[in-house]
Amino acid sequence: MSDSLSWTTGAGKPATARVPRFADASEACAWLASVRSELRAALHRHGALYLRGLPVHDVDDFAKVRDVLVPQRTPYREKATPRSSYGNDVYSSTDLPPNQPIRMHNENSYTLTFPGLLLFACLTAPEEGGATPVADCREVLRRLPAGLVARMRAAGWVLSRTYSEHISLDWRTAFATESREDVEKYCADSLISCEWDASGALRTRQLRPGIIRHPATGEEVWFNHMAFWNSWSLDEELREALLDEFGPDGLPFETALGDGQPLTREDIETINAAYEAATLRRAWRPGDVLLVDNILATHGRDPFRGDRRIVVAMGDPVELDACRPTVAAAAREEQAA
Repeated sequence: MSDSLSWTTGAGKPATARVPRFADASEACAWLASVRSELRAALHRHGALYLRGLPVHDVDDFAKVRDVLVPQRTPYREKATPRSSYGNDVYSSTDLPPNQPIRMHNENSYTLTFPGLLLFACLTAPEEGGATPVADCREVLRRLPAGLVARMRAAGWVLSRTYSEHISLDWRTAFATESREDVEKYCADSLISCEWDASGALRTRQLRPGIIRHPATGEEVWFNHMAFWNSWSLDEELREALLDEFGPDGLPFETALGDGQPLTREDIETINAAYEAATLRRAWRPGDVLLVDNILATHGRDPFRGDRRIVVAMGDPVELDACRPTVAAAAREEQAA
């Protein structure tokens, strides 16, 4: 590791390095290029890295850093949450309300090609809260009960989505098209079953592996959105309201194990507890940059108060088949659940 980088870790804190002082983002980028291989080695060890003290003041500065650390970009596929685009493939981390926590997840774990790297930066730090916590997926896997892991390894998980203009995202936004034919072709190419109801609403289902191996390190990880989008993870009042309004087959998101057996509240609580036990967080400061290996680490968002401007970029695309999945991805018809 370069003499100018020294990683500090502590209880509940991610690996962090204070960088040298630079005159501007261009000077910082030249230095980042010189230590890029060392950063990648540290990322494989820790899963996520904070770089503190970079001169990242605006979207243009962030894009320059992104082009050094994550030069190959990945599009945001099968959109699920609202984001603002700042151009040049830079986005807001999320536009969900500030009082709403975002649980741990691996970005686009349900797609056949997903970003291998995520890059976040703080342009404006919130007055209170608002951290972007991370958790090592290797540790999450180690903390889960053997029986639950065995079921996931053997059967994978199923994601069901109902797209609506009234809750979550509508299909036009999610698939970035006005054409039903484009949606149907994308789903066929991406191993997703899809159907339209009489009102024109879209429902999709897909089977995905929940345990994969990192293509570079070969380590096995827990990699999925199963707890994130399961109805048992919702606040109880919200869950009951959604079930009353839309019924169990009309929820915007629902998940299950691929063996057809329903997940219990206890199953989801166990998974969320494993994430929580592995979670690390650090309060944002302006100029902070967070580099996340999207296979080795999850990320989320804490609730916050005050203005918060965190930008994100995605890149280093990875094919699911390169990760030695324990279950083959497939479309999943309704009757096969």
